[in-house]
Amino acid sequence: MNSRGLRSQLKDSVPVAGFCPQSQFGVQDSLRGGFSSVKNELLPSHPLELSEKNFRLNQDKMNFSTLRNIQGLHAPLKLQMEYQAARQIQRLPFLQSSNLALDTLRGSDDTIGFEDILNDPAQSEMMGEPHMMVEYKMGML
Repeated sequence: MNSRGLRSQLKDSVPVAGFCPQSQFGVQDSLRGGFSSVKNELLPSHPLELSEKNFRLNQDKMNFSTLRNIQGLHAPLKLQMEYQAARQIQRLPFLQSSNLALDTLRGSDDTIGFEDILNDPAQSEMMGEPHMMVEYKMGML
């Protein structure tokens, strides 16, 4: 892959000259331009990093195209509608949702991943006062 194609894919992480105001000494002017972020100036450390970032999206696109070639246009449209409906199913705002219906539709309900072991809802930062969180979600605050 040429460097031009890689740069177009990484436009979020490549600094653009016009957006980084610098003073006459070559240092970013924090008062006018805000604080700089090291993350914005870094390129991916490995070529697979970009691929892993978009793994789920690429896998869904491949599955939908295969499904369309085998069963026709209606099958991926129906599956996308089911995915969208499964994403809308949630618990109350102060409880962590497991998204079991979405995992079942994708076929990943029988796999144990990194997030299954280390994503303990009891240690989540979302814990808060239930009444306040529901009122915020409903737009009452």
